[in-house]
Amino acid sequence: MKIISADYVLTMDDKQRCIHNGTVVIDGATIVQVATREEIQKQYPAHDIQHYENGLLMPGLINTHCHSGLLRGTAEGLPVWDWLQQFIDPMHRVLTAHDAKLASYLCYAEALLSGTTTIVDMWRYMDGSAEAAEQLGIRAVLVPYVAEHPDHDYFETLNSNEALIKKWHQHANGRINVWVGLEHLFYAEEKALARIQQMCNTYQTGFHTHSNESKFDVEENLRRYGQRPIQTLERLGMFDVPKTLLAHCVWANSAEIDILKQYQVGVAHNPISNMKLASGAALITEMLAKGIAVGLGTDGEKENNNLDMFEEMKTASLLAKFSNLDAAALDSWSVCQMATKLGAKALGMQNQIGSIEVGKLADLIVVNTATPRMTPLIDQGALFNLHTNLVHAVQGSDVMMTMVNGEVVVEHGRLKNADLQALIDGVNTAAPLLFERRTAWLSQHQQSIVNELQKA
Repeated sequence: MKIISADYVLTMDDKQRCIHNGTVVIDGATIVQVATREEIQKQYPAHDIQHYENGLLMPGLINTHCHSGLLRGTAEGLPVWDWLQQFIDPMHRVLTAHDAKLASYLCYAEALLSGTTTIVDMWRYMDGSAEAAEQLGIRAVLVPYVAEHPDHDYFETLNSNEALIKKWHQHANGRINVWVGLEHLFYAEEKALARIQQMCNTYQTGFHTHSNESKFDVEENLRRYGQRPIQTLERLGMFDVPKTLLAHCVWANSAEIDILKQYQVGVAHNPISNMKLASGAALITEMLAKGIAVGLGTDGEKENNNLDMFEEMKTASLLAKFSNLDAAALDSWSVCQMATKLGAKALGMQNQIGSIEVGKLADLIVVNTATPRMTPLIDQGALFNLHTNLVHAVQGSDVMMTMVNGEVVVEHGRLKNADLQALIDGVNTAAPLLFERRTAWLSQHQQSIVNELQKA
């Protein structure tokens, strides 16, 4: 049994309780009691309590959409479809399993160090990703980058996706889950979609893909299918599975939002990526008003440049205010929910994670409150500002401790289960070689890329 306490426990339960001198009792991986330190000390007088002075204990953050990668800072300045053609797809053609594994190790380390306890990762060669998640201790939803189309035969396949499910689904004491992935509806022939549904239902797992990310996405879908993307996914039966999570939904209109509500589809909102790639601003306030579970995602290191979910929280709030011309849009409590309990609901995991409550798994973080960014800290009354500071001031580097499944994996800002510098060195060695292979491939296929861009 572990007992941990902090100056504040922000539960993110339905009452949004903030417990002064709060304490959490953990039995194995499960939270068994949440109360004040005084109450717990009376019940367990002989038990040590690990207290985090100047700390705010809260649920771990949930990153509902990410891509491991090695391209940080090298894929800049293009809208999404041109960006895919010129930077991303050529990388996938020359990526190796070793590269992919190194990328996942570093990305999961970055996530844990900045307070993310659950990550949805759409990536390649994901045996390596599973090994990284198992060793580092993160909770991971692994989603292979699947394509089932002759024009995109350099991604994962449904066969490799199914093999990953059989090997890793619910592995590592339940921390690792494997979903069925699809890069995009355009990357699959229709006959593959029936198999996706069959796999989801057979293995009782989820389905994740990108949708409505850009204006081009909608226009091209109308040309190919005569419908908008979410309407097409509905018609093709892609919501008739245990759980569906769609990334972006930037260009979802009100009719499509109604479909998302009808099928309880989760949405992964990626504000920084959507701004960087000039995709647009999603109708997040409308989605939330209709009861859709909208979580937050960083997207990949190449379209965001870091995996700091606190930065994502701030950007989500600011983008909503800016795009709606409403300073009250997407208030701080709403954003905190998106990063925790709503993110859990978007994954169908709301009964396991997302809040500090008895019976849920102990995925917890402690944020340092003794920083200029958290000052002044007003813990009661009309000016209560812990939640506002979390959204608008805190950075991932302010995380003191990260716990997943009841196990501490980051302590005093240091990774416990791997040598961070070794991970960094590995990526710095592998990345230039990847770029060399991509450059060589591009030099041989430049004209075909130009032709594809002209067709688009």
